[in-house]
Amino acid sequence: MKQHILYIGFKKQTNSILVGGGIANKRSLTLLQKRFGQDHVEETYILDETKKRSLIDYFMSVIYTFFNYHNGVTPSKVKNIVKQADNYSHIFICNSVMGIIAKKLKENHYKGKIITHYHNIESIYYDAQMPKWLPGRQFVVRCASNNDKYGCEYSDKVMTLSQRDSDYLQTHYGRKADAIISVSVEDKFSGADEQGLTRKRPLCYFLGAYSKPNNDGVLFFVKNVLPFVNIEFAVIGRNMNRLRQENECMKNITVINDAPDLAPYFVEADFMILPVFAGSGMKIKTCESLMYGKNIIGSTETFEGYHVDVQKVGGECNTAEEYIKCLQKYIDSPIPRFNKYSRDIYMQYNSEESTKAMFYSVFD
Repeated sequence: MKQHILYIGFKKQTNSILVGGGIANKRSLTLLQKRFGQDHVEETYILDETKKRSLIDYFMSVIYTFFNYHNGVTPSKVKNIVKQADNYSHIFICNSVMGIIAKKLKENHYKGKIITHYHNIESIYYDAQMPKWLPGRQFVVRCASNNDKYGCEYSDKVMTLSQRDSDYLQTHYGRKADAIISVSVEDKFSGADEQGLTRKRPLCYFLGAYSKPNNDGVLFFVKNVLPFVNIEFAVIGRNMNRLRQENECMKNITVINDAPDLAPYFVEADFMILPVFAGSGMKIKTCESLMYGKNIIGSTETFEGYHVDVQKVGGECNTAEEYIKCLQKYIDSPIPRFNKYSRDIYMQYNSEESTKAMFYSVFD
């Protein structure tokens, strides 16, 4: 009997510029279509960017949070999914923040298989993303935590990106991941100058969209590192102009906002500077940097889940002094701009091809 998959996405993105979870979700959807055929994978989304949400929608989303329906997930939407579920052999929930869907499916005796993909431990993710002063943040974090729990309790198979996240599920919800599938991205590399060396005044880019962990990392670097090293530094990311407008220390920093194509920036960069100190899952920006064969200087969190020798890829730094020392070393002794080791790691562990077999095994 032919298998039919219902892919449940959180947000249907019309913007061609995908970041973070959007890129990871694209990987999942692409591999599902390759495994089962496009005609046997149907997509449904909780939120659709093409449809404007009303004030009452936002108000009700706040109310539903208290009942563990996260941001746009509503009882009626979940009920509709439950009604059509028996038409499918598998339900693929793209994000554990929708774990309540798995709960309702099982409570209504769905007979097929439910697979939930944990991009992050969502309670950790939202705790890091939301400012401490924000009213009601504890209810959002609690809602996310309960959905993480539901995903573990009611799914037939659970996927995480990293061993760290699997260990967390085991400790807090009594279940480890059935498959740990490292983050991967489509290969867009088209070659690079393998002979060119990094400049004496290195060109360094931070890549990441406007969010609290990214903002904190950029501001840390601009305030505590940049004044003490002779580098050219710019920030690339969706809505990052907002960060410059909000912070006086950013007024002289080049910000490339909503770039439709990141490839030229990766190619010309000497180093990707990725100081991120909070979060969960794995950082997509690290994967993209490896794919383009870049030198990467980042924090422990930047490299979480990656199979890399941080010395070969660039450097792991967690304090201002470590960043300054590491950058000065490369200013004094230039290295190849194209890092073959980074590219090899991507091909071995983080290309779509390298993760395909493990992803498919979840459905065997």
